[in-house]
Amino acid sequence: QLQLVESGGGLVQSGGSLRLSCAASGFTLEYYIITWFRQAPGKAREGISCISSSGSSTNYADSVKGRFTISRDNAKNTVYLQMNSLKPEDTAVYYCAAGTSYSCSAGVSLARAGPYDYWGQGTQVTVSS
Repeated sequence: QLQLVESGGGLVQSGGSLRLSCAASGFTLEYYIITWFRQAPGKAREGISCISSSGSSTNYADSVKGRFTISRDNAKNTVYLQMNSLKPEDTAVYYCAAGTSYSCSAGVSLARAGPYDYWGQGTQVTVSS
């Protein structure tokens, strides 16, 4: 079964940290650009970060820049999202998606990234005040 699986979500107080993982099952992430998305109840899905296949290029939405860090360990077939200084407005379901035909470099709009070949099922992040 080819799939992405997110993990690491949970409940954390404002100012706390979480690290999310996006692991591939049945295929390798080595050749894929990965983008993290989030969606809060009643709100549109928001692209928040992406990382190139080699890890040499990263991009962040203004809403998370300076607080979140994306990284990857291709040997472990996993991409990570380190989330620091969490705020209540970060509360959402976080998804990862993989694609091969888009760019992830500084300045590229995350809203225009894609297409994506695989999506994860999401992991809930809740930040309390």
